[in-house]
Parts: sequence; structure tokens; C-alpha cells
Amino acid sequence: MSEADFTDFVTHRAPALLRTAFLLCGGDRGAAEDLLQEVLERSYPRWRRISDTPEPYIRASLANAAANRWRARSRRVREVPLDDTVGGTRSGHEQQIVEHDRVVRALRELPPRMRAVLVLRYFDDMSEADIARALRCSTGTVKSQTSRGLGRLRKLLDDNDNDNDDDGDHLSALPQERTAQ
Repeated sequence: MSEADFTDFVTHRAPALLRTAFLLCGGDRGAAEDLLQEVLERSYPRWRRISDTPEPYIRASLANAAANRWRARSRRVREVPLDDTVGGTRSGHEQQIVEHDRVVRALRELPPRMRAVLVLRYFDDMSEADIARALRCSTGTVKSQTSRGLGRLRKLLDDNDNDNDDDGDHLSALPQERTAQ
């Protein structure tokens, strides 16, 4: 496979990969762009070996790189955005944006591996077996991380809901646990 094939892959798949990176980075677009760039740079020299199935390889690399970044950052002081409050009454598309933001903020509170499992499972629609291969763990670990992650995500959103006194519609938007595929 050639440089043109790599360029074509990046041109066509970068937007979808950036969305995955965005969720893995807890909603920080700048960090997501940096993460994707870093993973693509590291993948280019390996392109001949991964070109048959590049997307699963890149997604797994994104999840692992995001976890590594989180570990490095956990030793530093945490930044907190000034506009962390959600207020007012919204409806329609505006409400969807607010709910999306709340879910991304809740994802940010999960440990990186748990976040990676949920993003790969429900956003990228990967099977438990594919996630296990990507993250180099057992399918049992994927199942338990999925179950615990959904529980923690619901609790975070419910706690946030109680803080903001809204109607809690975002809980119905969370995926239900799936059976093995």
C-alpha cells in the first residue's frame, strides 16, 4: 500500500476518527485533534502492515493513547472550565446539544479504560470481542467495564440532574447493556 492509500484513508475517515477521539478526550476538541494527529503520525510508518484493516487498529491506538495521556495528566493539576453550569429551559435542537454536553462531561469523569470501552461499544458500535482485541483484555473485562461504566455514567448524570433540577431526559438517551454479539 502506498502513501496515496494512507492519504485517501485519512481524508475519508478522519472526521469519524476525530469524533471518537473527541469522546475519548472527554469533549476537549483541541486534545482530540492532537491525539488523532499523534496516532496517525505513529501509524504511517506501519501502514503496510495495517492497511488491510486500518480502522480498528487506529481506533485501538486512539483508546490506548488517550489512556496514556490521562495517566500522565493525572499527576498534574486538573483544569476546570469556568462555564461548567447548565441553566435555563431549552427545547428541541438546543436541548439535544445541552444533553450531549452533559453526557460528554459525565464521560470525562470516568477512568480512561472505562470511557474507552463505552465509546468503542456504543459510539463506534464495536463488538465485545473487537474491543477486547483492541484494548488487549478479555471479553469478560469488556463486559464488566461496560456494566460498571453505564452504572457510573447514569449515577453521574443523575447526580448532575439533581444539582440542576431538570427533567432527567438524558438518562433515557443512555444505551442499555447489550448482549454479546
